[in-house]
Amino acid sequence: MQKILLLGDEAIAQGALDAGLSGIYAYPGTPSTEITEFVQNSKYAQDNKIHSTWSTNEKTAMEAALGMSYAGKRAMVCMKHVGLNVAADPFINSAITGANGGLIVVSADDPSMHSSQNEQDSRVYGKFALVPILEPANQQEAYDMVRYGFDFSEKYHIPVLLRITTRMAHSRSGVMLNSPRGQNEIRMPVDLRQFVLLPAIAKKRYKNLLKDHATFIDESESSPFNRYFDGTDKSRGIVVCGLAHNYLMENYPGSTIPYPVLKIGQYPLPRKLIEKIANECSEILVAEDGYPVVEELLKGYLGRGLKVHGRLDGTLPRDGELNPNLMAVALGLKDTIGLPVPGLMVGRPPSLCSGCPHIDSFLGITEALSEFSKGRVFSDIGCYTLGALKPYEAVNSCVDMGASITMAKGAADAGLVPAVAVIGDSTFTHSGMTGLLDAVNDKSPITVLILDNGTTAMTGGQTSPGTGKLEDICKGIGVEESHIRILKPLKKNHEENVRIMKEELAYSGVSVIIPRRECIVSIDKRMREKFRNK
Repeated sequence: MQKILLLGDEAIAQGALDAGLSGIYAYPGTPSTEITEFVQNSKYAQDNKIHSTWSTNEKTAMEAALGMSYAGKRAMVCMKHVGLNVAADPFINSAITGANGGLIVVSADDPSMHSSQNEQDSRVYGKFALVPILEPANQQEAYDMVRYGFDFSEKYHIPVLLRITTRMAHSRSGVMLNSPRGQNEIRMPVDLRQFVLLPAIAKKRYKNLLKDHATFIDESESSPFNRYFDGTDKSRGIVVCGLAHNYLMENYPGSTIPYPVLKIGQYPLPRKLIEKIANECSEILVAEDGYPVVEELLKGYLGRGLKVHGRLDGTLPRDGELNPNLMAVALGLKDTIGLPVPGLMVGRPPSLCSGCPHIDSFLGITEALSEFSKGRVFSDIGCYTLGALKPYEAVNSCVDMGASITMAKGAADAGLVPAVAVIGDSTFTHSGMTGLLDAVNDKSPITVLILDNGTTAMTGGQTSPGTGKLEDICKGIGVEESHIRILKPLKKNHEENVRIMKEELAYSGVSVIIPRRECIVSIDKRMREKFRNK
């Protein structure tokens, strides 16, 4: 057995490869991106023809993975937590269709919002869908849980949700590897109507899902990832979920924790173990990254006057990620937060790269709109969202993938004309095309800037699905060809670009402007690669 140093994301990817993966589907989103990249860069994956190209969005990724599962192969779909919103329709329904080949859905949550719009907890989705959930406490568990999850998925013909957080995804630890397992052969579902969710079939399958849920609870009782550690001091019991177990252990280096501890790594919650710690202890502290999911469930499960402490009563903060110091304070131990950051340390907010093509695009649209009142530019999610910050202050919204076009449409429908949408090339194909169709159908007077830098830049330069196709997509959707304008965002072209932008702002219909210039970071990578290959 070989032991190697891996990120949590890499441990999941390696676990999937060693567990007989046939295909991984994903849309890049921090902190989940490295899972798919690891597979894409794996010689083993290439030699064994494991599918690993990027999907257009999380919904298409989820559906493709479900299709591979239908064919009897093991499939994984990866996304960040807000991506699970996009994939929610097929994800929720996949619990009713069930799986054929093993199917694991990885959702990487981002408590503290390091690179996200919110810090939602994917365990809520798992509970909502009634699917089993796995949550690793360390990189070794992340690796082991993948094979366990695939086996569980095929045993009960159910998708399994693997939930991680940013710290797990992006920290490293030694991982002991197992021998790789071969891929499944193609095998059709025993019941060929299993995936046909007509009401009559769906009702039966939903009843079966409800029956199976009791079995999932039984599996949690004996799961190797749910463990009860006894303690001598019964004045308090501690329930720790996933990575919170590490934060607890860091407060007792080299010593035994005096309180009983219930470590949770598999859901639904193991009811018997919950009852055990409740019966033995006077009060319970629940430590979990994200929402107070377990804390709320414990209060409902126990139905008694037992004190349950955690995020709901302020023992732990309601928002943000956990850390060892927060655990120490909750346990009544010494506050280890350390000294404040010296005033001489100057913060460096994120900014567009020097030479970024988006800079010239923002300078152009800002000047073109200078004769109108401010607040007319609806942005999307990508590097260009930084245009909201100084010195540009060029955009006025960032809500979710694709919202720029539909928000601009709604504002124009309300009478705010001109209204401008700014969206990246990858985000456009992810979630912007349907909004553009709405605008075309309603002849909404909006101007859409598709900032085409030829890559998915914010997450590290992955392939952009729309490269070389944007004009044809817009034509196919119905945008008039004369109002699809291609610009080269360079300082020398500034006056010409502003003139074209003003022309399209004056048009009382849908116009699309595509400022096109390669990402400056992509150029640097390409030149370095070219130099290395000489």
